[in-house]
Amino acid sequence: MNAMHDALVRAWYRGAWWLYLLRPAELLFRGIAGLRRSLYRSGLLNTYRAPVPVVIVGNITVGGTGKTPVVIALVQSLQQHGVRVGVISRGYGAKRLRSPCRVEADSTAGHCGDEPLLIYRRTRCPCVVAPSRAAAARALLAQEQVDILISDDGLQHYALQRDMEIALLDSERGTGNGFCLPAGPLREPAGRLQTVDIVLYRNGPDPEQAVHYTLGALVNLASGERRTADPAALAQEVHAVAGLAQPDQFFDSLCRQGFTVSEHTFADHHNYSATDFSGLQDKPIIMTEKDAVKCRGIAGDNAWYLSIDAQLPAAVTSAVVALARPVHVTE
Repeated sequence: MNAMHDALVRAWYRGAWWLYLLRPAELLFRGIAGLRRSLYRSGLLNTYRAPVPVVIVGNITVGGTGKTPVVIALVQSLQQHGVRVGVISRGYGAKRLRSPCRVEADSTAGHCGDEPLLIYRRTRCPCVVAPSRAAAARALLAQEQVDILISDDGLQHYALQRDMEIALLDSERGTGNGFCLPAGPLREPAGRLQTVDIVLYRNGPDPEQAVHYTLGALVNLASGERRTADPAALAQEVHAVAGLAQPDQFFDSLCRQGFTVSEHTFADHHNYSATDFSGLQDKPIIMTEKDAVKCRGIAGDNAWYLSIDAQLPAAVTSAVVALARPVHVTE
């Protein structure tokens, strides 16, 4: 299944001719998506308006565009300004998630999803996950006094009204062949980007719209020991493990640091087990922080994750802080 998915993704971004055979299904998908959005905007389908501002951080393409690090960066910036912030999420990867679930210190990725767990561990802000982001928002607000809500993904979740939309796009991949699913990677037509408040480009050339990612330390999963992300501090040859939508970017970042990498790719939100790491104990393992929240205790004592931070344009964080407008904000 992964091989088929990978082949389809490659076809989307190289513009394979046979994707035109899927245009009838694409036109149907496009029509249903447009009708659904119109029904919500017209009020024919119920929506929820939270009593605090809501910021959506999402995208219009299938696959990762670096949303979760952006959410973490926004939350940390808000916290630094004294803003009380809460995060809501769909909780992809959680098992049998049917009702709002609060992320706690002892939560597991199977309990709440890998991305919400990562956000909570990095920020310690209130975080609630649910299949319905509107339900997650209601549940969080019933438990916590916050000034603003950040939704990790959810650009197409129109049941939740929003005050600001931030869409992320990969600067190299863009919108692919410009088609919606299944003929292309788009969840909505590319024109949807004209209606959002802010478009950010991963590793884009324009500093006012670019999100760049800085590499931090290597952190040992078992002990918490931190080392410089450099072969001299760990080893020249490593196993690199990634369960991401775009794992090549992670592998490339390790190669740029000077590591010689043996690549091990898994599906996005993969549920790891000890067998995934059998045969990988001959050299250090480096994985993403998102994968690490699911791999403590099963990856071995020589497994590390590479911490990554998103660097946002100052105007973006200022706009989100201004949107919260809490009376106790300290400048």
